[in-house]
Amino acid sequence: MNSQTQTFFIDGAAGTLECKLDLPAEAAPRGIALVAHPHPLYGGTMDNKVAQTLARAFVALGYASTRMNFRGVGNSAGTHDGGHGETDDMALLLAHMQAELPELPVALAGFSFGTFVQAQLQQRLMAQGQPAERLALVGTAAGKWAMPAVPANTILIHGEEDDTIPLKDVFDWARPLDLPVMVIPGADHFFHRKLHHIKQLIVENWHR
Repeated sequence: MNSQTQTFFIDGAAGTLECKLDLPAEAAPRGIALVAHPHPLYGGTMDNKVAQTLARAFVALGYASTRMNFRGVGNSAGTHDGGHGETDDMALLLAHMQAELPELPVALAGFSFGTFVQAQLQQRLMAQGQPAERLALVGTAAGKWAMPAVPANTILIHGEEDDTIPLKDVFDWARPLDLPVMVIPGADHFFHRKLHHIKQLIVENWHR
């Protein structure tokens, strides 16, 4: 993402996982942000532009922002596991980061398939009594995967013209949860020429 991005590896259940870390430049991190990328079987990687935009947003907020390539992507071992093994791996990445930077709040962010992974991880953390402070979900995978409920303070961002995950499906999922959805006019699933809105919306609304 920039010249300061650090690459590192952790051990997952299916083998080594390739990860990247970006740190705020001018101060110690105020939190840890985990970013989950889109579907591995359709070209999704941690270097996806939306995933990088999410990472940049959290660095701007003062977080240590970390991403991983899911199983079978890039230099990560293993094969795609439908979101279940990927959630296990994301939990391992969280444990690694909490060992490196203890006592910091945690943010979970994801794009498309990555929203399913992060919503599942939040369910686990809530069951453990240690929920993430907040989620930021972009292109939420409603209608594609069995999206669990997420907390009321979750930031949801979606493209008006998304034909991969139709906005209607997101509304149908969010409506019974009484969750607001921020809609970017004219944006497709990958937010071509609209990425700056994602960062702006997260940075401006995170502490509200």
